[in-house]
Amino acid sequence: MEITGGALLEIRITPADVGKRVSVRSLLPARDRGAAFTDTLGVLTSWTSGVLVITRKSGETVRIAESSLVAGKVVPPAPARRRGPAAGFEELARAGARAWQPLESEPLGGWTLRAAAGFTRRANSVLPLGDLGIPLDEALARVTAWYAERGLPAYVQTSTGAADTQEALCAALEERGWVREVSTEVRIASLAPIADLVEPVDVSGAASGAGAEVLLSRECGEEWLARYGKVSDPDVARRVLSAGPSVWFATVPGKAIGRLVVDGRWAGFGAVEVAPEHRREGLATAVMAALARQALAEGASAAWLQVETGNGGARGLYDGMGFVTHHLYHHVRAAGS
Repeated sequence: MEITGGALLEIRITPADVGKRVSVRSLLPARDRGAAFTDTLGVLTSWTSGVLVITRKSGETVRIAESSLVAGKVVPPAPARRRGPAAGFEELARAGARAWQPLESEPLGGWTLRAAAGFTRRANSVLPLGDLGIPLDEALARVTAWYAERGLPAYVQTSTGAADTQEALCAALEERGWVREVSTEVRIASLAPIADLVEPVDVSGAASGAGAEVLLSRECGEEWLARYGKVSDPDVARRVLSAGPSVWFATVPGKAIGRLVVDGRWAGFGAVEVAPEHRREGLATAVMAALARQALAEGASAAWLQVETGNGGARGLYDGMGFVTHHLYHHVRAAGS
């Protein structure tokens, strides 16, 4: 116990608290002491040999020497969000998987190995939901072998930042040399306000908004794929993009595209792309609004989407539409894969 600046600081955590969300204050190394202390908030994923490992919401793993601890306590889960629909992590993870399906998959206990000839990390990574039933090292050996047989790097898609997410798995993979390559926010919102962002105009049966005609189709056409631009094999891309419970493709001819998957109460938005010369014209909003109206017509009430943490422009757009971050997922790659 210490008294610092008139405040009582106590270490109220022990190794028995592994798996819980904690807040920790620790001494900085002498060379870093512009400030004497640093604070860390996250899930306590291990405490062995005098070292605590805490995994933050961002997926970053922090190692803290037990000898440097000044204070620590268990804290409750992050408070429920005041906006947007109620949603559990696994419900959203499974909805996301149904909306972006691989060409082949194979179960490994409760995990699912997914491959699609390398088209996107989402369709070529392990979805680790459920118990493995075998030791982690044995499972990872099977994972790397399975992807090597297909000429693909081995990725595991891990999640952090919500109740029942996978901070412990993130830390375990890092300990084994796996590398986190990219992080993505999973965001949610109420659907109806998105549909109201742009007033619809009926033009020969097409949805319109922001002065732009938004064409909706069940088919993923040549123009749509060309605008998407992340395609090396059009046949593979079409098979992945067209799979899902109820899939729609939106196009503003020559200007913008988007994709929607309606799945029960959920409307999943993705692949919203606008030609560089037509950005800041409201086209992304028009595409989202047109797709939202289609989803409402099919009985959906809640929206989700995924946006990489480094995409500041898209994150700002979705902030304005009312989307809030539910959790993050990370694609973690096997060392040397």
